[in-house]
Amino acid sequence: MNWKKLFLNWRVIMLILFVLFALVAIRPQISNEGVTIRSVSPNSSAALGGIENPSPNSQPLSKEKIISINRQPVDNIEDYYSVISSLLGNDTVRVETDETAYTLITSSVNPSELGLQVYNAPTSNLRQGLDVAGGTRVLLEPEEAISQEDLDTTINSLKERLNVYGLSDVVVRSASDLAGKDFILIEMAGVTEEEVKDLLSKQGKFEAKIANQTVFEGGEKDITHVCRSADCSGIDPNQGCYRSGEGYGCNFFFGVTLRPAAAERHGEITAPLSVVPGENGQNYLSEDLVLFLDDVEVDTLRIGASLQGRAETRIQISGSGNGRTEQEAVDNTLVEMRRLQTIMITGSLPVKLEVVKLDTISPTLGKEFLDNLLLVGLFAILAVVAVVAIRYRNIKVVIPMILTIVSEVLLILGFGALVGWNLDLAALAGILIVVGTGVDHLIVIADETLSGESTGDWKKRIKRAMFIVIGAYFTTVAGMLPLLWAGAGLLKGFALTTIAGISFGVLLARPAYAVIIEHLMKE
Repeated sequence: MNWKKLFLNWRVIMLILFVLFALVAIRPQISNEGVTIRSVSPNSSAALGGIENPSPNSQPLSKEKIISINRQPVDNIEDYYSVISSLLGNDTVRVETDETAYTLITSSVNPSELGLQVYNAPTSNLRQGLDVAGGTRVLLEPEEAISQEDLDTTINSLKERLNVYGLSDVVVRSASDLAGKDFILIEMAGVTEEEVKDLLSKQGKFEAKIANQTVFEGGEKDITHVCRSADCSGIDPNQGCYRSGEGYGCNFFFGVTLRPAAAERHGEITAPLSVVPGENGQNYLSEDLVLFLDDVEVDTLRIGASLQGRAETRIQISGSGNGRTEQEAVDNTLVEMRRLQTIMITGSLPVKLEVVKLDTISPTLGKEFLDNLLLVGLFAILAVVAVVAIRYRNIKVVIPMILTIVSEVLLILGFGALVGWNLDLAALAGILIVVGTGVDHLIVIADETLSGESTGDWKKRIKRAMFIVIGAYFTTVAGMLPLLWAGAGLLKGFALTTIAGISFGVLLARPAYAVIIEHLMKE
């Protein structure tokens, strides 16, 4: 058999390359000992010891992992809780991670509460959704009609507020139903229903303080306008970007309009302050403007000496960002600017929100769901293999068909790991749908190819099979598109997984299968 000719076919080469890319994105691990940090509570022993909250966009395998506490190995979550349960108050604790080591001081009241939420270290970059990892899903509906700008502002506000509380595994996104109603969907892994209600009830307090005295609060009470347009916000044209160490730094600015009462407080508080020189040659006041969200400090800004004692209603907020390249510095600076703008607005959401649906799933129940689904999927695949083997009784047809189905599943999982999709029950159901349609399409290709074996008209038969496959593909995609919005977008994972899976199948896997089966039958 001429295997070289088969593996030099461009369709087969493309399939192999994409499967390899998918495996690189997934990065499957045989075992992964330790516990991964899910989130860090503000002002906790862990936060004060220097442990940072992981980025919500970071891949599972890149998150910091605890490997030992006080020289005692931590291989799983049971080891973690066993070790911290024996800690004493006001004691020094050495926490070693896969990145560095931290020295923490335990609380005298609750020494076992380090302020860390952890989970067993993942064995791949596949993100587990709430149905698998456990957590809470909240669907919020605005009490009145809301513009797209206000909806985006509300989403950014909720993201900032939840992140302030140390929750990193948080998804906040807009959703809508077929009737056109707008919703906000919040998913928080590892959070109970009581904690969610407590967090939502505490949101809304923003303060700006100078010398521990409140100058203004967020929302309509003290702020009338936060500039987000290009004419009064963006990269500072007077300073721009500059070299900073081994990288670049940029300065940003945006205007804030205060109410007269807040402006007068600013003048009274800043009047007795002294003026100190800054590093860049500018003069600043001796006290900074400190921003608090729900009594948690989120940022500190310098105050220009020109504002001392002045009751200015229009003030300019400035700050900076940095990066390895100038473009990266610009991007990071604009992200930081938008974050501060959001903080200024979050004191008052544009519209009241109502909780219309709240689901809580325990990690244990989620694991049972996943185990049962994987078991059902395995039985389904074995049943398909048995039926195909009985139907064709030809190993040259059956083995390539099985490998093609496996490659399609790997392509879906690899794409999900790359873009950060959550692997929930809806997504897993989508994978099963892709496998089912894939088997149908492969049987059509196999039948047409075997028919071509007797007539010798291989090319015509395969083209006819691919025409049927393409027609079925567009029909399935058309059926999935409404599900992207149906049920306030709760079925989006199912629809996206199905569309992506059958797209990979029709564009990569199934044409490669047609080439392979034709080559084997000719041989």
